[in-house]
Amino acid sequence: MPIDEQSISALNAVKSNLESCILGKTFEINLLLTALLAGGHVLIEDVPGTGKTQLIKALAKSMDGEYRRIQCNPDILPSDITGVSVFHPHEERFVFRPGPVMTNILLADEINRATTKTQSALLEVMEERSVTADGVTYDLPVPFMLCATQNPIDFEGTYLLPEAQLDRFMLKISMGYPDAATEKSMLRSHAAGQPVDQLRPVTNMVDIARIQQEITRVHISDALTDYLLEIVRRTRSHESVLLGASPRASLAFMNAARAYAFLQGRDYALPDDIKVLAPYVLGHRMLLRPEARLDSRNAGQIVQQILLQIQVPVSAGI
Repeated sequence: MPIDEQSISALNAVKSNLESCILGKTFEINLLLTALLAGGHVLIEDVPGTGKTQLIKALAKSMDGEYRRIQCNPDILPSDITGVSVFHPHEERFVFRPGPVMTNILLADEINRATTKTQSALLEVMEERSVTADGVTYDLPVPFMLCATQNPIDFEGTYLLPEAQLDRFMLKISMGYPDAATEKSMLRSHAAGQPVDQLRPVTNMVDIARIQQEITRVHISDALTDYLLEIVRRTRSHESVLLGASPRASLAFMNAARAYAFLQGRDYALPDDIKVLAPYVLGHRMLLRPEARLDSRNAGQIVQQILLQIQVPVSAGI
């Protein structure tokens, strides 16, 4: 499949827009766009003030998409997200009033401050791309992407995300603090106001939906598919892992690899795409044994260890 230069040009324009607002985070921006193009959702975990919300807002503005933001807290209800049926006295019937979920880009800010009941209301939204109210199913706009931000779990007033919900996030990323030079440039760029407020759309949601269809035609060879599956299966048998990655993770991994390859201007995936994405696709889906956590090991380190144990296929691209 030849690469559509118009699609690549549109994606590069979106990346330039995002990089003008969130300085020094080119790799994280590529991961965010990977999830978008692969039709996945993203969980961004980091301390407050590292640009998580601004990044998602800039993404929506760059694509001229509908954008809604939910500030999660312990008293938010599931209906505050999905919508509610209200009785209309003149029409003498219940009318569904859609919640903020009916949008292209939904930001669930500080999702781990909402109760588990409210968090679970997003499960149907993430998997089925629909909302059911009073027995009626309402489809979400296309494309749709949920971007959730999360504070580290040791912050006061937070709740652990259920494993079933974590498994529905294609990628989990972290922004991190900028280096000294980047932070100085950030201060200068904010002298005239928020850069995100000055952004102009460089593409639209129709084009993004079209590019998402192009992603499905990116080639992954049988050898590379076997390599990907072997990585996933090793997470299920590793001595430090209590619960490994699911078959849903395998599918998300393959789709992410296709999207990441497309962002690099290729119509085929390479082993390097798999190796780059593995910690971000699999890390949050692995439940470690208590002794591994006490030993200060984390899922990302275990994924890297698995990668070193598996032979990389030769000529796994075309």
